[in-house]
Order: sequence, then structure tokens, then C-alpha cells
Amino acid sequence: MSTFGGLNTAYSGLLAARQGMDVVGQNIANAGTEGYTRQRVTTSSVDAVTRVGLFFSGVGAGQGVSVTGIARLGSASLDAQVRATAAIAGFSAVRANAFTAVEAATHEPGTSGLSATLAKFWAGWQDVSNNVGNAAPAGAVLSQANAVASQLASNYQAAATEWSSQRSSVDSMVAEVNAAATQVAGLNSQIRMTVAAGGSANELLDKRSALTTTIAALTGGVVSEQPDGTVNVFVGGNALVSGDQAQALVAVGAKTMTGTTKDTANAAGTVSVAWARSPGTAIAVDGGELAGALSLLSPATFKADGTASGSTLADVAANYNVFATSLATSVNAVYKQSTAGPEFFDVNSAGPPALGLSVIPKSAAELSAALTAAGTAATAAATAAGKPAVTTAGSIADSVSQLGAGKAVDPATGLALASPSADWTNVVTGLAVTTKAELQGASLADITSTAAVKSQLSNASVDLDEENVSLLMFQHAYQGAARVMTAVDEMLDVLINKTGLVGR
Repeated sequence: MSTFGGLNTAYSGLLAARQGMDVVGQNIANAGTEGYTRQRVTTSSVDAVTRVGLFFSGVGAGQGVSVTGIARLGSASLDAQVRATAAIAGFSAVRANAFTAVEAATHEPGTSGLSATLAKFWAGWQDVSNNVGNAAPAGAVLSQANAVASQLASNYQAAATEWSSQRSSVDSMVAEVNAAATQVAGLNSQIRMTVAAGGSANELLDKRSALTTTIAALTGGVVSEQPDGTVNVFVGGNALVSGDQAQALVAVGAKTMTGTTKDTANAAGTVSVAWARSPGTAIAVDGGELAGALSLLSPATFKADGTASGSTLADVAANYNVFATSLATSVNAVYKQSTAGPEFFDVNSAGPPALGLSVIPKSAAELSAALTAAGTAATAAATAAGKPAVTTAGSIADSVSQLGAGKAVDPATGLALASPSADWTNVVTGLAVTTKAELQGASLADITSTAAVKSQLSNASVDLDEENVSLLMFQHAYQGAARVMTAVDEMLDVLINKTGLVGR
């Protein structure tokens, strides 16, 4: 290599050190930027010139250093783990939050819950049996009965409100997914052109990574990297993003809660997500918050005993309906004593029983009169059947009070009637078990997701101590290359300006 070649070697060192300091500066500047992945300049040595000929002898040093690129120090496997765990955590969190809200609305256990109101309701009937014709205990029973109906309706309405909230969330999440997919497609185009031109697309890759993580957290979408620097994103096995093209999703189905009775368990209008180009065909959402919300919005599924499974919001509402119907049937059976007797509760068949439960007697006098009429009708029926039983208003009220303890008998069949209080306890317990299971699942999923994010950050985030060391290294390298250039310059000065001057 000639002396002039030494200048080029030193110059390449200056350029490499300067590029290294620029990259370090970029890292330090973005140390607090969310989603930023640290970068490193990559270099390689330039080979020595090899010549073979009559007048060439010996070996020479290389020709300096070449900056080959700026590496983004992310990990594809860690990024994929973050996306996968975010999808699971998103699914679990949505379900846990929904069931927690519905359970909290029951105010169970506590003095404000329906269990406490039912206990007062049964105790009130005992007071009526001891004070037949007295307006005070009769009025108290009517007040407690209306409170039971009101609280049951409130519980049902809480489930319906949560359903509507989740339905609105589905629309919002679909819009968010569509916006993110469009941005990913746009970034794919920019990244492909930048990479093809030999440039650095690291900042664009960071933005795209954040968007694909958002899509995964919402839909469980899977990301597939392509050789040209683009990524494809798949939802339900179909491409949401392919290169610079993005497909749009749309939410379809019911706008209000359906499937809360056996007759509507398989009703049309189930909420689902489809492609905007083909809204009639639902697609499977693999996971994420969107899948969690859709699972909550499914119609109720019923077990052999007539209760709902409890895994959806419609299941919760259905169990409220089952309880409302059971309560009215049990109380009415004892209250009227015979087919000719009056009823105490009415269930509006035009709507959900839990919302339509109402008290028929409107005053203490009306209740006392109904009890007397029921007793008279029951006594007449027994006499006609040749039975000596005599039923009074007090005995009817006492029988109703025994329902709470499960000691009442259906006059028509002679069979013991189930305790409505026990039925309600079963409803609340089932809801509590489901809520606890969802909360435990969400907690474990969150721990896993947090661990994945920490692993990603430990690999990709900026360490200021490390960057300061790198800065010193590049600074010294720059100074060293400058010293080499100065030395070569001095050598050339002697060679050019002082050769031949010796002895003059």
C-alpha cells in the first residue's frame, strides 16, 4: 500500500467511529422511548490489495474498515413470545373484568344483597302469620317482596349493561385492528423500499413491531416475516395484512343481549367478526381481547337441570331468569293453596322474567283479603275432596315463610318445594366460582405476559452505562484515526517538500 493509501485507511476509521458515535447518540436520545430497540453499527475490515507480479514483493496491511450496516438488536423469538402472551392475557383480562363487574353488582355476600332481602321476606311472612289482619306486617311483606323484585331486576340489568358494554367494545376493537392493519401495510411498503435501497429501516421496524403486538393482543394474530423485510399478519388462519395490502374486519350480529331462555338459546344474531368483503361468513378469532369479548357475548347454553352453564353474560342473565320463574312458582303454589286461589307474584311473559317479576297485591288490605280468600278456597277444595283439612290465612302465611328453609310443601302435589334462598345461593356461588376462575386465569396470564415483556426489554432496551462505554470507545477510535491521519500527513510533507534538500 502506498503512503497515500494510509490516508484512506485512517479516513475510513474516522468515518466508522463517527457513524458509531451517531448510533450511540440515537440510542441515548431514545433511552426513554417506548418500543425503541437499541442499535449497533456493524463493521468489517477491508481486505488488503493482492498483487502478483515481477516487481511486487512482501505483504501489506488491509485498507481500513467498512461500515456494513446498523443492526437492530431485537429478537424475533422474544417478540413472538410477547405477542403470544399478550393475546392470552388480553383474552383473560376481558373475561375477568366482565365477570367481576357482574358479581360486584349482586352485593353478595352482604346486607345489601338479595340473600339478605329474601331472609327479611321470609321473616315478614312469619310476622303476618302471627298477626293476621294487621296492616303493619302485611305492608312490610309487600315492601320486602317489591325489594326482591327490584334487586333481581337490578342484577339482570347489570348483566345486560355489561353485555352492551362488551358489544360496543367489539366495534371499537375491530376499528382499532383495522387502523393498525392499515398502518402495518403502509410500513411494509416503506420498509421494503428502504431495505431494497440499502438504507436502515430500524425505526420503521420498531413502529411496525408495536402495531403487530397491538393486533396480537386484540386478535391473537400471528406474524410471519418475509425475505423482503415485510411481514404478513394472519387472523383465524387468514391474512389480515399481506405485504402492502390490508383487509378490513367488521363486527356483525345482535346489538342487544339474546339467548337468555331455552327458547332463544340458539337464536340468530350471535355476535361475530367477519371480513368486510364477506360479512356473511364469520371468522374465528384466535385469541386476544376481541376473542374474550366475543366469548362473553355468546347465547346461553343450558344444562340438563335447566340452569345455564355460566360461561357467558347471557348465561348469568339466564340463571337470573330461571331463579325469578322458580321463585314466583314456589311462592304462588303455597300462597294460593289451590287452583282457584289468587297469586302473589306475576312474571311478565313478554320479557325476561327477572325484569318482569312483580307483586300482585298492592296494599296490606289486598294481601289480607287474598290470604283469606285463598284459605277459604283451599278449605272448600279439601271438603269437596272429602278431606278434613281447614286452611286459614295464618297457616298460609306460615307455609310461605317456611319456603326460605326449604320446609314448605306444594299443596297440589304434596311434594317438598326447593328453597328459593338456596337456589339463589347456588346462583351466586356459581357466579363467584366462575369469577374466581377467570381472575386466577387472568393473573397467571398477566404474570406470563409481564415476564415475556421483561425478557424483551432486557434484550432490546437501551442501557445507558453500556452506551457510555461505547461512546468512549468510538471517541478514542476517532481520535486514534485522526492521529494516524496526522502522522501520514507529516510523512507526506517530508516526502514532498523536503526530498532533495539534504546538503543544500
